Amino acid sequence: MTTNKLIQQIHKKKSFLCIGLDVDLNKIPKHLLKEEDPIFAFNKGIIDATHHLCVAYKPNTAFYEAYGIKGWQALEKTINYLNDNHPEIYTIADAKRGDIGNTSTMYAKAFFEDLGFDSVTVAPYMGKDSVEPFLAFEDKHTILLALTSNQGAFDFQTKTVDGVELYKQVLETSKSWTNSENLMYVVGATKAEFLGDIRQIIPDSFLLVPGVGAQGGNLQDVCKYGMNDAVGLLINSSRGIIYASQDDNFAEAAAQKAEELQLQMAAEL
Repeated sequence: MTTNKLIQQIHKKKSFLCIGLDVDLNKIPKHLLKEEDPIFAFNKGIIDATHHLCVAYKPNTAFYEAYGIKGWQALEKTINYLNDNHPEIYTIADAKRGDIGNTSTMYAKAFFEDLGFDSVTVAPYMGKDSVEPFLAFEDKHTILLALTSNQGAFDFQTKTVDGVELYKQVLETSKSWTNSENLMYVVGATKAEFLGDIRQIIPDSFLLVPGVGAQGGNLQDVCKYGMNDAVGLLINSSRGIIYASQDDNFAEAAAQKAEELQLQMAAEL
């Protein structure tokens, strides 16, 4: 999907909500465990109830890989269901991949060609030749980890080298990579105070912002410091939406939580 199509969907739905499909079989409604594929059954219920309220879905692949081949098959069914029924919705493989040369190319083929995701998250630590293979795919986006929402982000990402924080060096350096126009960046909502400096370096790029909701990030602060003329934000919420209820009405409860965020986003737009 092109960036322009994503922007069109944001304005059409008055939403820049991304819903994380992080499925834990210990947390989904018990009645779904009787299904042949409980992971897909859960995802389908969430998607059917919320697709009109969001512009993106983001499965974290760890929550599928943990269940072996059945989990991977559930991920494949989920992305196929989205692409077949809601092709206007942006899809993110939250896989945090990244390796050199042909290995990155194979990772990219797995998510972009085989599974058909629009984007994939990638770790920048190994540098240019670990990221550019992802950037080579037309109309696909590479979402680079820049400043994450976890406490451990302060171990490295905010440390200074020659007086400049490491995450700023990552942002600045990445702009010089081939096809860098296909880059987006992960910036945690719990780091909203850093967004002003980030926008000085990458004013036009889209930011994927996790951490609103269960992790304590504030939507209004993120919009105040992070929104640009093209909106430029995808705000992710996972647990706060998909686990709103463990009863039979889990999908309706998820839709209610999604709508609460969507209405706040409409107000910001």
